[in-house]
Order: sequence, then structure tokens, then C-alpha cells
Amino acid sequence: MSNEDKKSWWAMLKRPSARYSMGTLLVVGIASGIILWGGFNTAMEATNNEQFCISCHEMKENVYMEYQNTIHYNNRTGVRATCPDCHVPMEWTHKIVRKIQASNELLHKALGTIDTPEKFEAKRLELARHVWASMKKTDSRECRNCHDYESMDYTKQGRRGRAQHVEGFDQGKTCIDCHKGIAHSLPAMYEEDPSAALGGPK
Repeated sequence: MSNEDKKSWWAMLKRPSARYSMGTLLVVGIASGIILWGGFNTAMEATNNEQFCISCHEMKENVYMEYQNTIHYNNRTGVRATCPDCHVPMEWTHKIVRKIQASNELLHKALGTIDTPEKFEAKRLELARHVWASMKKTDSRECRNCHDYESMDYTKQGRRGRAQHVEGFDQGKTCIDCHKGIAHSLPAMYEEDPSAALGGPK
């Protein structure tokens, strides 16, 4: 495209339409932006709930079944942490990044990578390592949305838990360092040898 062509295109973009007033174009532009933004956020929220998460066989028949037997699902206070509470950040920027990363999960859904219990178990340790590493990297950000250690009343904790919390926080540990398996079963290799499982393949 020549410089003359570029100038004529730029001039056309800058001047008002011969058919519509600048005000009309502005109103239409703002309305279109609101509709597009609203549609985008609606789609985001539609994919950010427990029912959507367990709509695929892999989740419903594996980790969701385990999660139903944990304190995050059923407890004395009736406060439930659902899939997105733990696996999708609340902050918009981090949420977008997580949604983009989830496109890889869609690929493996299409490929049938973990579409049977046997395939899932074979991949469980690898999948768990990804989640643990992500939570470690963010200082267990999603855990801290509900569990703020600065608000903990250590006098109401058991002796063992109190000691471990104090020691862990003093050492700079984060929730996932000690609370692996809090909502899902631990991989068999991890239960046999935690250090080998965490280290990954040699």
C-alpha cells in the first residue's frame, strides 16, 4: 500500500460519515462495546461454575467424586468451596490467563487423553504436579481467598495444627506445601514416596 493510499484511508477514518452524524456513530460504538463486553463476561461466568466444570466425564467421574467426600464439599458450617473457587483466580487479569491456559485442557479433552479411569490414574501424578506448582507459584492465592492466616485464631486450633502453622509460616511455606490431597486423592506414588513424586522424573 502506497503512502497516498495510507493517507486516504486515515483521512476516511478521521472524518465523520456522510450518512450518519458523529453522535450517532459514537452512540452505536458505545452500545456495541457494552454488548460485546457483556457477552464476553457472560461467557466467562457461564464457564466458571461447578456444573460446567463437571460436565465432562473426566471430572465428574474422577476428581468430583473424591471432592464430595471432603470437608470442602460438606461441613458443619455449610460453606462449600467449588471447583472455580480453588482453580480459577478471582482477579480479572489472572482469570483471563487461567482461561487461556484451559484451552490446553480442551485439546486433551478432544484427544481423549484421560477419558477413562485407567488413563486418568496414569496421569494423576503429572496433573497434580501441575496444580501444585501453580499454587506454589501464586503463594496459594486461591486458598487465601478464604483462609487468611493473619485472621487465624491459633488458640482455637489443635496443638499439632497450631504448631505446624506457626512453624510453616515462619519458614515461608504456603498452604499447598502441607495441604496436598485436601480436596482430591493423592497420587499413589506420592503416598509411597512424597519426595520422589515431587521431584518428578529423574
